[in-house]
Amino acid sequence: MRWIVGLGNPGPEYAATRHNAGFMVVDELARRWDVRLEHQKKLKGMYGEARVQGRKVALLKPMTYMNLSGESVRALMDFYKIPLEDGIVVYDDLDTETGKIRLRYQGSAGGHNGIKSIIAHTGTQVFNRVRMGISRPVGGMKIVDYVLGAFPKSEQEALRMMIADACDAIEYALDHPFDETMAKYNGK
Repeated sequence: MRWIVGLGNPGPEYAATRHNAGFMVVDELARRWDVRLEHQKKLKGMYGEARVQGRKVALLKPMTYMNLSGESVRALMDFYKIPLEDGIVVYDDLDTETGKIRLRYQGSAGGHNGIKSIIAHTGTQVFNRVRMGISRPVGGMKIVDYVLGAFPKSEQEALRMMIADACDAIEYALDHPFDETMAKYNGK
């Protein structure tokens, strides 16, 4: 089984925020694949399964809040006995321009608390990632206020395209090596 985890924070007050870009991708994949996400207490998140390109694919949105995302990822891996290398983690990234995606298969958390939690719960920095560009704030705005703020109207088209590009990359990665997917989609 392949699995996709989108990072974000639960609750309607966070739904349209930059920090929930990962949730937005999982929601779009669920729409594309006609999957209903339901709360799974044992996984500490919203979960659904699809059959895509002849294989089972799990979708997960941790409901632990960002800082504890690793708990939900670990629960998924342990319950289904699935390895980390079969997954893709999708999350917002301050160091990537808004509207762009960046794929990586290893690296530090770069200050992202959700990734820090996953590294802590898996014991490694080596796992497939799709980073959703949100750029850095300008004008001295605090990072926390920025990431918990909504995408402005002026960025909505770039956001829509970025979500579509991320979903396309993930679908491609289901049937191709991740390094090949990186070569095809990095910089989109």
